[in-house]
Amino acid sequence: MKTTLPLALTILLSTSLLFSCKETTEKEEKTVTVEDAAEVSEAVTAVMTKEKQDKLTPQMVLDDFKAGNERFVNQQTTSRNHGEQIRKTALAQYPKAIVLSCVDSRVPVEDLFDQGIGDVFVGRVAGNFVNEDLLGSMEFATKVAGAKLVIIMGHKHCGAVRGAIDNAELGNITAMLKNIKPAINAVEMPQDQTIRNSQNEEFVEAVSNKNVILNIDKTLDLSPVLAEMQKKGEIKIVGATYDLSTGKVTFFE
Repeated sequence: MKTTLPLALTILLSTSLLFSCKETTEKEEKTVTVEDAAEVSEAVTAVMTKEKQDKLTPQMVLDDFKAGNERFVNQQTTSRNHGEQIRKTALAQYPKAIVLSCVDSRVPVEDLFDQGIGDVFVGRVAGNFVNEDLLGSMEFATKVAGAKLVIIMGHKHCGAVRGAIDNAELGNITAMLKNIKPAINAVEMPQDQTIRNSQNEEFVEAVSNKNVILNIDKTLDLSPVLAEMQKKGEIKIVGATYDLSTGKVTFFE
């Protein structure tokens, strides 16, 4: 025999369950809010100052970037309060370094070195090559703004390098890729022309690395300002390559 609850009792039970669910949800929301607040309060708010920057040496900055990349690879990056850092750096900046990187969207420069707002200048161009504009940016970053380290960084599976190897032609891309041609010509192996193409991953990586090295040489040749600063030990200019699969940055010093 089926038992039917009185209407009043049914309404009472439904109302109790509703308030119980609402109370639980509110408690959960309050818990999340408290945890979020605690996380924000523990996040780093400090930024680089002129006093801190003056105490840095090029090697100290390089070591800092290497350690930052280790944290990035191990998913232990620093929690930062970007909102507070934005406010603190609004009127002045004292970065530690300038990084010339490819435009590739998979190369998040500040993140992969675990750096905060105001810590690093970033210049980008497909194929990470230097030209007059980027050399001027490097000179500003170091001679004027006080950065102690210049990093020219390529990466594995670079589309610009592949395009240059395969003689891609399209609009202004054609002229841009000519800047990578010297690196292709400088890589002697393999000599077999049939495998000197973008499908040969080993060849692509060799060209990418050679491109970094040649652009360091070009930087020193075309910028007496940077060359003199490095000679005096005021800055260090290094090359690097980024592995998209692991997050690891390998330096060529």
